Amino acid sequence: MTISAKIIADSLNEHNGIRLTTMEIKYPRFILAEFNTHRMFSRNSASSRAIPVQKQIDAILADTAMPIHWGKNQPGMQADEECSAAIGLPGFDSYSTGYTAQEAWEYARANTIEVAQAFNAAGYHKQIVNRLLEPFMHMITCVTATDWTNFYALRDHKDAQPEIRELAHQMKLVHYSSEPKLLYEGDWHLPYLRDEDIIDYDCNLEDYSYHEKEARISAARCARTSYKTVEGKVPTVDEDMKLWDRLMSNEIKHASPAEHPAMAVKDPGYIGNFRGWKQLRKFIPNETL
Repeated sequence: MTISAKIIADSLNEHNGIRLTTMEIKYPRFILAEFNTHRMFSRNSASSRAIPVQKQIDAILADTAMPIHWGKNQPGMQADEECSAAIGLPGFDSYSTGYTAQEAWEYARANTIEVAQAFNAAGYHKQIVNRLLEPFMHMITCVTATDWTNFYALRDHKDAQPEIRELAHQMKLVHYSSEPKLLYEGDWHLPYLRDEDIIDYDCNLEDYSYHEKEARISAARCARTSYKTVEGKVPTVDEDMKLWDRLMSNEIKHASPAEHPAMAVKDPGYIGNFRGWKQLRKFIPNETL
């Protein structure tokens, strides 16, 4: 079971001193709802609807999401003491009286995978089949913010659920040990952009078009939460731009990936959920401040 965090982009606005950080985090899907309560974050996560069933099963078997603390039942939201009681289940034929907690979790995983494979073989879409597998999945999330203090205070705390506490602790470790890149007014924070993707332009603070292509590539990659596609391939710039066009289609806009790329501005106030930075999303026509 993996809980981890790594820095994707880390920028400091030279004019107002406000830091903007993007991380890629991995954690059990069963704490997603808790993570999503933090509204100062811009985030995009790998979708259960997009990943082929067998690939999802392979990922689960290689690295199964499970509790890191097997808490004993007690009143309230926290489980202080761990429980070591054996768990009796159908078909148990071991020499002992029952399964350990981890063995029982793996028993549930095996049975769930068997049912999911039967649905898959019968021709049901992955957006249905993968829902069965979610308790055992990890999430990969791209998260960007200027404000982290409240999250760390609430989640890296003894009263938090152990898995989200560990996630917050890992995020805080990489955040506090990272050295942000100094950016100036008009410069862009561009997650998932490689050096070869950046083109030098003369700066025009009245317009973002001098970095428009790079910002759109960055947004497309944030939508995937990776440099790579779901199939594990490195996309071409043309493929990134086509994804951006699909996200921004006239029929319906999926604008959240455009919240991660952001331009340094003088004003230290809030624009959307960031202070001192203007998201690519705020340059989209009809997008309100």
